Amino acid sequence: MKILRSQEGNLRHKIENIKQGMSIFAGTVTDVMEAKTKEVFGEPLSPEESVKRVVKDVKEKGDKALEYYTEKFEGINLPAGRFRIETSEIEAAYKKVSPGLISAIKNARENIRTFQEHIRLSEPESLDSNGARITVKYDPIENVGIYVPGGSASYPSSVLMNAMPAKVAGVKKIVVVTPPGRDGKISPERLVACRETNVDEVYMIGGVHSIAALTYGTQTVPKVDKIVGPGNLFVTLAKREAYGHVGIDMLAGPSEVLIIADETANHAYVASDLLSQAEHAPGISILVTSSEELVNGVLQELSRQIETLPRSDLIKESLDRFGFIILTKDLNEAVDISNTLAPEHLQVIVKNEEEVLSGIKHAGAIFTGSFTPVAAGDYIAGPSHVLPTGGTARFFSGLSVNDFLKRTSIISYSEDVLRSSANDIITIAESEGLQAHANSVRIRVED
Repeated sequence: MKILRSQEGNLRHKIENIKQGMSIFAGTVTDVMEAKTKEVFGEPLSPEESVKRVVKDVKEKGDKALEYYTEKFEGINLPAGRFRIETSEIEAAYKKVSPGLISAIKNARENIRTFQEHIRLSEPESLDSNGARITVKYDPIENVGIYVPGGSASYPSSVLMNAMPAKVAGVKKIVVVTPPGRDGKISPERLVACRETNVDEVYMIGGVHSIAALTYGTQTVPKVDKIVGPGNLFVTLAKREAYGHVGIDMLAGPSEVLIIADETANHAYVASDLLSQAEHAPGISILVTSSEELVNGVLQELSRQIETLPRSDLIKESLDRFGFIILTKDLNEAVDISNTLAPEHLQVIVKNEEEVLSGIKHAGAIFTGSFTPVAAGDYIAGPSHVLPTGGTARFFSGLSVNDFLKRTSIISYSEDVLRSSANDIITIAESEGLQAHANSVRIRVED
């Protein structure tokens, strides 16, 4: 991990460099990705160009394009008739996972349901004023598509954290797309999570082509109204391409944690939290502290703990590239740095917790105290783990039930109210050169 010290000067410039490195589109294209796009398209294309090519093909060719790109990117020859996972296969998945995992998924589901019901927007009372009435209603989005990463890994938590908020909102139809593994199948853990959250349809397709399918619809895959869920750079670019044709949740980049800790923090706990973020490979791990003793202790613990982890090589690479320890003059400076970076996950492990929290303005989610690791929020606490990254917590919030609701205003004027407001409406309309707007009022109030 790189160590930065505020007394060495030029810290602001270094923090800005870190911020740029946390950007959604910074440094996430691997040599393998570049080689694959050249193999598929026969020429070197940028990620943006390759995404546009795939989206155009799916829009024009439908299932044929999905079959082609599934074979090219996943290495699986899959006819369109096998894209949708049958109910019997989902039921059979229960025999392939442990009872303990099934129980954990159920517990997480109920915690998520409870929290999302707690924060669900309710319709306010109507606003009445002498014949003018304005009411508001909230309706769920009808059809939602969820992208769940897969391939060599399995992410049942991604199903839970996207599907349950949608269910609590009352979404009528939820469709999951998720890529197959090397065995040509979807992991049973994901399928169990889909069943436990009452997902309506599951399709074994991934990558850019699955986002395009949800955006435009094909002969097999239905078009949806909104697409949510995390993915790699190409999936993120595909969601950006889809925006406007459908709604999206956000453009998410590499996962990140920033830990503000003081001399009271447990060295082993802090090290384990940095390692857990680096395990995303890439994951951005940042410790900000004013304690030199904590820095030394955490570095020792990192060296000790990393050797016990099965993904140690990937974690070391991640820490080398995206790991930072920032030694500040005090915790006020630590808070300023955190607000500048606006991290996805912010952990606060300090003696004067409330004092630090009062200064925090920007974070996707905040975890306080020694016994609240990010993993608690990732899997079971209740708020969705789909959070803004790359500094976008300055203007985005984490995914919630309310992102699946549409607000509609209902305005009702009596004749007397329109007459009393007519001059103002007509004056503003005519100032904008919109005479027909003005006439639509004038015709109703002139005797």
